[in-house]
Amino acid sequence: MPFYHVPLSVVLTLLHWFVWRRVVRPSMAPGPRRRAVAVLLVVGDAFMVATLLATTRLPREWSALYSWPGYIWFGLFFYFIIVVLVAELPRFALRWWVRKDPRPADANGPGISRRTFVARSVGAVAGVTALGAVGYGMPVALGDPEIKNVRIRLPRLDPRASGCRIALISDLHLGALLGRSFTERVVELVNSTRPDLVAVAGDLVDGRVEHLAEAAEPLRDLRSTHGSFFVTGNHEYYYQYEQWVDHVRTLGITTLLNEHTTIEHNGGRFELGGLIDPNSTVEGIEPGPDLPKTLDGWDRERAFVLLSHQPAPIDEVAAEGVDLQLSGHTHGGQLAPFNLLVKALEGSIAGLSRHGDTQLYITRGAGFWGPPVRVGAPPDITVVEIVS
Repeated sequence: MPFYHVPLSVVLTLLHWFVWRRVVRPSMAPGPRRRAVAVLLVVGDAFMVATLLATTRLPREWSALYSWPGYIWFGLFFYFIIVVLVAELPRFALRWWVRKDPRPADANGPGISRRTFVARSVGAVAGVTALGAVGYGMPVALGDPEIKNVRIRLPRLDPRASGCRIALISDLHLGALLGRSFTERVVELVNSTRPDLVAVAGDLVDGRVEHLAEAAEPLRDLRSTHGSFFVTGNHEYYYQYEQWVDHVRTLGITTLLNEHTTIEHNGGRFELGGLIDPNSTVEGIEPGPDLPKTLDGWDRERAFVLLSHQPAPIDEVAAEGVDLQLSGHTHGGQLAPFNLLVKALEGSIAGLSRHGDTQLYITRGAGFWGPPVRVGAPPDITVVEIVS
């Protein structure tokens, strides 16, 4: 289980209490309706906390029973609480108007107090926003990833290897919500592009091998000229990393863990490497990322393409003169306006960017983490064509 699930559960529970105090209680008179809303908040929070704390401890068929309502509620609550928190600014500005209300908040008769009006308005806007965002974002997240085709010029690439097509997959997040049928769809989409090689750039799973081996099994059917390659993401280190690395190898996928291999395409050669995710260090797992080891023995006359789940090492990678880094991790932000925070932390969240002589391409990922919702960041599988 990720280390942040416990504090996240505490924060979300406190935010449910905040919604009760700031929206529900001041907008509804005591009675059956207010008690029903209170029960809804408690039950929704309970499902969400159970999902965060217990989903990966049980087989998919059991955890899915509470993970679907838990994560859907998570998505709804995410947008609801954003509106409620943002509304604190105008509510603060309107304090004088509310305090001068000649009608007491508990007065009987027609009409409502200004305090009640403000609370109901906030609740209504938040509710409509949450339902609209999740109603739009669920079909996007659960639909087929978009196939993107990107051509990237590498001046050092051997002209004979020009045109090599790399299918970049990241962030499948197989788990309680995404299982074997999703993997089969991804494999079918990748194979339909007829790639020269497949790069799986981490965050393959959210769970243990004994629970998710069946979900990952279709990866065995990936087809390409030069094979499939895998580098770890941060989530692999939450769930028995070594067992997953061993299992990936049984699927016919080559792991690149602080190492590189030579790809020969149409008589031309370039290097393909994989950098272990820095989260291994956070989790206290050895070995950690080691870029010098990854590049050891690199003939600098050849182009080097590096797989790194997180974009974060790009400055170090650029300093070493690597031609291209392929990454995932960001999900493109997944849930606008959360993408603004991700961009502030990561710099680039999707697409192609240049860092000195090094280029960085970030895929938005094929799956999702947490709520089955994507707003402003549709899933994708990118076919990167490298040309000289």
